Amino acid sequence: MADDYDSTENSPDQEVGARVAEDPETLLSVLPHYYRGEISQATTAQDRIDQTTNWAITVLAALLSVVFASPEMPAFLLLVGILILSVFLWFEIRRYRFYDVYRARVRFFQENVFANAIDPTGVEHEAWREELSEDLRNQTFKVTTLEALSRRVRRIYALLYVIVGAAWVAKVTLFTPESQWTEAAALPGVDGIVVATLLGMFYLGVFVVAKWPLRREAKGEIHGEESGEWKDE
Repeated sequence: MADDYDSTENSPDQEVGARVAEDPETLLSVLPHYYRGEISQATTAQDRIDQTTNWAITVLAALLSVVFASPEMPAFLLLVGILILSVFLWFEIRRYRFYDVYRARVRFFQENVFANAIDPTGVEHEAWREELSEDLRNQTFKVTTLEALSRRVRRIYALLYVIVGAAWVAKVTLFTPESQWTEAAALPGVDGIVVATLLGMFYLGVFVVAKWPLRREAKGEIHGEESGEWKDE
């Protein structure tokens, strides 16, 4: 009966885990399997990010080929390209946040197990097993959406946006000599100057996001540090 169940008593499954935790030799034999599993998940998540980036670059290359294939191709197709890149960026932000979950645990494990095995004097977390166990039970994102956005823009999408912007400028000026650039840049019902102004504001926003001065929360990345001597010959 459900009323007779005592939640304070360990179930057989709980006892198995407890025996592993209490026996250092058994625990050390289990930890490498856990570590390899986290590495595998981080690698898979990284591959998903790379696939999104590859698709974004492929679509951008195809769009540029179409737009510059003929002088009659309108410049506003490049604005559609910006929209498409933004959709890929949104997918990549979420995938990056999942990737950071696994990478953070890998780095946490390296800091508190491997590093201590080599030199136990520099302990990072006194209760690392409890912290890691809690994170496995209650998995949470380690970085905010804003930080993920800033990182992916700074590393990949800022350059892609710049390519599209430069292509748009070239399309409305160099590749449409028979008309004024304002006419080539115009959209139905929207003057070309307005379009250029909105595009400039968009790129200003991209710059601000890429340079956003937030405290870094992503775990395990080498960022903003001076290169030092690894070993003396």
